[in-house]
Amino acid sequence: MRWIELCIDTPREEIDARCEELAALGLGGFVIENEEDFHEFLEHNRQYWDYVDRDLEDRFAGVSRIKAYLADDEDGRAVLAAVRARYEPRVSYVEDSDWENNWRAYYKPIDTGEKLVVVPEWEETPSSGRIPLRLDPGLIFGTGSHPTTRMCLAALERFASPGKRVLDLGCGSGILGIGALLLGCESCLGCDIDPKAPDVAAANAALNGLGADRFRVLAGDILSDRSLRRALGGGYALVLANIVSDVIIPLSAFVGEFLAPDGVFICSGIIEGRQDEVAAALRANGFAVDERRCEEEWHCFVCRRA
Repeated sequence: MRWIELCIDTPREEIDARCEELAALGLGGFVIENEEDFHEFLEHNRQYWDYVDRDLEDRFAGVSRIKAYLADDEDGRAVLAAVRARYEPRVSYVEDSDWENNWRAYYKPIDTGEKLVVVPEWEETPSSGRIPLRLDPGLIFGTGSHPTTRMCLAALERFASPGKRVLDLGCGSGILGIGALLLGCESCLGCDIDPKAPDVAAANAALNGLGADRFRVLAGDILSDRSLRRALGGGYALVLANIVSDVIIPLSAFVGEFLAPDGVFICSGIIEGRQDEVAAALRANGFAVDERRCEEEWHCFVCRRA
């Protein structure tokens, strides 16, 4: 089915009144895009990112607008004509398939490091001899396409080996823990603040033949929840954290509780310009940065106890 998308630029203070007027003409299900709301959202959720794509910022720059959708049929076109009689909407057309499936076109198998290839669930496994890590990208961070994830997986190749226990903090889709297991580690416990993460990560683990005996995920905030930190335990040979600088910095005070004496802490998600700040926090909490990786504008550190 085809849909008509209407976009109407509207002063912020007139949005509510304009929506009422449009509803009277037969429109409904409005989407409001507003620069002030966008930046307010970013400011109140800074713990989730250090970086916002420039194209996304440009999309909201200086705008306040209403979007709505109509079925591209006789009734929908009649409403469109009524709207055009009063306003000057920008009109475009979208198919159901554009929303449901077209995003999949952006996800293809990705070679990572020397050993792994990240394969979207619906793609054939390449005959490259690499170890396939099958993944449904879904709605949670961790598809293998981002430099921070690729650097973590590449670093894992050096340290993953049989018998090692892994802790993945901020596990998202589960991609790093799954990668560690496919590279030979014994088990992985993940943790993420997103309550959807346990189900998403478990589903991705199952795609790779990994059950709850080797891979499981808890939901919660380890920075504020002491009981959760106790539940995670310790003695891990590898601790992974592909998050953001604003989380890695306070997290560095707790990582020592989780690591075995000779364990390795791999952290990434560190945007250019904050790498020295993160390194200083790690040193202050007893770690030495043994290795630094950098790809595009992101940094990944491999750390041990000093």
